[in-house]
Amino acid sequence: MEKPTIFDSTLHQLKEIKSKCQPYKTMDTYKEQLEELFLIRNPRFKFNNDYQQDFRQFLEEHSQNKDLQSCGNWVYFPWNSLLVHYLKDDLHQEVRTARNKNLISEDEQERFYNSRVGIAGLSVGSHGAITIALMGGSKHMKLADPDTVSPSNLNRIRFTFAEVGVNKAELVAQYIYQLNPYAEIDVYSQGVDKNNPGEFLDGLDILIEELDDIEIKVSIREEAKKRSIPVVMATDNGDDVILDIERFDLNPDAPIFYGKLEGLDISEIKKSPRKMYEAMAKIIDVSLVPPKVLHSVMEVGKTIYSWPQLASAATLSGAVIAYIVRKIVLGEKINEGKLRVNLDLIFDSDYKKNEGLRKEELGRFFKALGDL
Repeated sequence: MEKPTIFDSTLHQLKEIKSKCQPYKTMDTYKEQLEELFLIRNPRFKFNNDYQQDFRQFLEEHSQNKDLQSCGNWVYFPWNSLLVHYLKDDLHQEVRTARNKNLISEDEQERFYNSRVGIAGLSVGSHGAITIALMGGSKHMKLADPDTVSPSNLNRIRFTFAEVGVNKAELVAQYIYQLNPYAEIDVYSQGVDKNNPGEFLDGLDILIEELDDIEIKVSIREEAKKRSIPVVMATDNGDDVILDIERFDLNPDAPIFYGKLEGLDISEIKKSPRKMYEAMAKIIDVSLVPPKVLHSVMEVGKTIYSWPQLASAATLSGAVIAYIVRKIVLGEKINEGKLRVNLDLIFDSDYKKNEGLRKEELGRFFKALGDL
């Protein structure tokens, strides 16, 4: 995909930039950005609006008697023909992460920003990538997905019908670039396959794996294990999330998927619906799956086209992914293995009473699996 073009305002006049790019629209809020930067650096004015004289002095020092149009950077986005005026990288990062303080310290923010994350699969993964970027993390990203946005995707991912038919990885990259034009993003619009997992993993600190293809899920983990790269996978689960954290950085000898797939011939999975469901059941751990989801999975290809997914769970997955990535990058202690973020357990007053119903549905699922 085309990347944004950054013009240093000290080297290029606005008239020259416009002549070269022919933007559809030009947006300049540079003074407003500087005013916020000034207030961030001078918190004493939080409850005192009498700061205009101090701000004027700040503007003069920043501009060095130049017109503000000749400060900072102008960035042209070719996909929508926008030309936007930004602060320089360090100042832009300072402004957009100011409200992270002191939940994230300055040192932690810098380490988080300089981390390198790869996200393979940009449905649920899109929420993780965007949330990480919103938090000022992972300036360096690799995004992979061969699929385009379909109308039915729009019940759970943050795009509109104007983006139907556009590659998911490219759309996520475009969103992040406009949030932070200084991001360094490699887009794999052909996705990750069994032939290129090593290339995709090169240089990464952590992998977020959200792929549908079981064969590739296995091959990319095997490669991540060789490179001691931790792998995180969030599975939307009704309204909840199942989270897998495989710390190959700490336990390089650990089996992939905790050894759950040992004995299964991966090459045979695609040829047999039963083997595919069996593999999925072992990867996800169906004992954690709500009855409605189990029932729906068995109706795929009969009364429904695909398994159900909700925006609530996809969004929650993004928050969980961003949290885990930050904790791992900062070297903080976290639990690992298969974990469940269960909203029903917290909010459903009848959850414990319905344990018997869940077991019955699980039994029906395994019976149906055996009948395949």
